[in-house]
Amino acid sequence: MSTWLITHPVFMEHDTGPDHPECADRLRAILDRLAGDEFAGLEHHEAEPASTDEIARVHDSGYIERVLAAIPQSGYRSLDADTIISPRSGEAALRAAGALRQAVDAVMTDQARRVFCAVRPPGHHAEWNHAMGFCLFNNIAVGAAHARAVHNVQRVAIIDFDVHHGNGTQHILAGRRGYLYCSTHQYPLFPGSGSRPENVSGALLNVPLLPGSNSDDFREHFNNEITRELMRFEPELIMISAGFDAHRNDPLAQLELTEQDYAWATEELVSAADYLCGGRIVSTLEGGYNLRALAESTAAHVRGLMAA
Repeated sequence: MSTWLITHPVFMEHDTGPDHPECADRLRAILDRLAGDEFAGLEHHEAEPASTDEIARVHDSGYIERVLAAIPQSGYRSLDADTIISPRSGEAALRAAGALRQAVDAVMTDQARRVFCAVRPPGHHAEWNHAMGFCLFNNIAVGAAHARAVHNVQRVAIIDFDVHHGNGTQHILAGRRGYLYCSTHQYPLFPGSGSRPENVSGALLNVPLLPGSNSDDFREHFNNEITRELMRFEPELIMISAGFDAHRNDPLAQLELTEQDYAWATEELVSAADYLCGGRIVSTLEGGYNLRALAESTAAHVRGLMAA
């Protein structure tokens, strides 16, 4: 089975305004890097829009209506100090969530073994009824809930290695049966959540890393905690919130990872998926704001997903 890349031109048209870190150049850098010969085996698909009913599995229906009604006909509008929308943001948000539903369908029906969703806006900060941190809808939660509701997947594991804690994913899924959320992230840092006292056995594992933590720190905690928790949980599907802003060159945080660390983490998760759930992995783009580091780290991640 092939590895899919799901994206769409409208993601470039989600305009967050001048000098905003979550900009179209991020996705452009990734897609340019993935256009190289070594990625010729990727099977490209255009993201389909999610329905509001699909999104309502993880978001308040009134919140969904408010977000879509807030999309301006021209110019910009702020949902909070960091989260800016513009005329094409509504379609982009629906297709970003829809990409995860589409990816889950692909791996659960054996059309693909692994999928990477190159989407904007990102999603892991979006809570049940609240936009936050550049995120409108929680894309990975939409996909995870779809797996449970449509494909009868009993256990979905979400691994988040973005440098910022996925407060939205935790907020939405941590209290629901059948989900495991594991996150490595810098702490303290925005959004302020993700401490160890928040952990719930068998459902929620936060692994905070101090500013300045390096490759050895990340790999030790990932191997000793995340991988072991995955083995105990025995998921039928592994999903990844793939943020690349823990890279040492990223301007928004202070961890010291490299693209080799993302390659290593991906290899670990591919091995776990091959052992636990028939290799089924769905990954989606979250953060990463140094364009070169983002492109190279994403390439390392996708290279790992394409491995036999």
